[in-house]
Amino acid sequence: MNKTLIIAKREYRAAVRTKGFLITLLLLPVFMGGSLIVFAITKDKVDLSAKHIAVIDHTGFLGQHLSEKAEIRNQVELMDTATGEQKSPAYHIQLVRFDTLDPSGQKLRLSERIRKKEIEAFVEIGADVVHPMPGAEGSRILYFSENTLANEPRNWIGYILNEKIREIRVRDLGIQPEQVRDLFYWVNLEGMGLAKVDTKTGEILEARRSNEFETIFVPYILMFLMFMSLMMSAVPLLNAVMEEKSERIAEVLMGSLSPTQFMMGKVIGGLAVSLTTTGIYIIGAVLTLRYLDLGQIIPYDVLPWFFVYLLLNIIMVGCVMAALGSTCNDSKDAQAIQFPAMLPLIIPMFVMMPVIQNPMGNFATVMSLIPPFTPMLMLVRQATQVTIPIWQPVLGLVGVFLFTLLSVWAGGRIFRSFIILHGKRPRFGVLVKQLFKG
Repeated sequence: MNKTLIIAKREYRAAVRTKGFLITLLLLPVFMGGSLIVFAITKDKVDLSAKHIAVIDHTGFLGQHLSEKAEIRNQVELMDTATGEQKSPAYHIQLVRFDTLDPSGQKLRLSERIRKKEIEAFVEIGADVVHPMPGAEGSRILYFSENTLANEPRNWIGYILNEKIREIRVRDLGIQPEQVRDLFYWVNLEGMGLAKVDTKTGEILEARRSNEFETIFVPYILMFLMFMSLMMSAVPLLNAVMEEKSERIAEVLMGSLSPTQFMMGKVIGGLAVSLTTTGIYIIGAVLTLRYLDLGQIIPYDVLPWFFVYLLLNIIMVGCVMAALGSTCNDSKDAQAIQFPAMLPLIIPMFVMMPVIQNPMGNFATVMSLIPPFTPMLMLVRQATQVTIPIWQPVLGLVGVFLFTLLSVWAGGRIFRSFIILHGKRPRFGVLVKQLFKG
């Protein structure tokens, strides 16, 4: 055990004293929260350049109404009354006569004007949109632009046209619009959390409003932090062991310690590096969120689970990577075997969003109980706002613990067989044979 700790201490010091470790320690939060920082900086930045929009109107009156509304908007709504600064871009509607002889050519010419940045978009209003027939071509309103995502001009045009269409339909029924104003008032369903009891005071805390950003942010950050910890500490063991084997360093070390001590020393060293890094990030994140008065989103009850999962995951993955590194003779062997070995780490990243969207679904439950995926996916489920039955994390933890023991046993047998064996390629059949042969 003493020799194992000596190796671990050497690995830890070699890692934390490098400039690369310090740079990674500083840059990782930037990579994790860079998009959030950019969003916070740019969320109030609005493109104030005027938007010119061409309109082909088959109704004969909706296009003119849209143009009049745009002029009113440009006169009344563009400037901030408090600061006197422009807060939104002007919209200029250009009515275009429909080309009955060459409609496709007209759309092509308007599309070219968009590509040349002469206009922002063009709209085609069907002739029958006021009293539409489902599926009929004339019952559609089409918005053509380079950016097909919903944007402000598109949303505004849709609102103005539909408001006018509703008004016409009501009048056709012989009803004054003022009499049915409430009929078209849409009441949104606001997402709320659950009421709970303050464990310190015993008071009932009212449910607070929740949002999609908060729902995704916490599970994503915890999972990403675990993934990066594995990439920084466990995964590099494959190349590290391969280099020490190819440079004959391992043979020298085998003269004074056993293969198991050598392997576990490197794994424990990587674990210490990972715990140091994640500890710094977790403490920094907690202090930052409390300073920003966002302490309510900190999942204090999930953090102990995070560190337990992290510890077992690094030991599990580290032993596998160290064992596979011992089978490699050069960098080509390491490159060939590294991607398949990383699949248990990559798969949870692909299925993260379905798990966040439905953490109690059968897919999320089953995937989170598969031991290689449990540390990441069970953590994601627990970090959501949904209450997970306690038996599931406990069962998952037991499964991970047993699988970790299996990984240590299997990794030790492979490591012992290959660490000083040169010339054999790391083939799957050979690995299985040596696993049982020892």
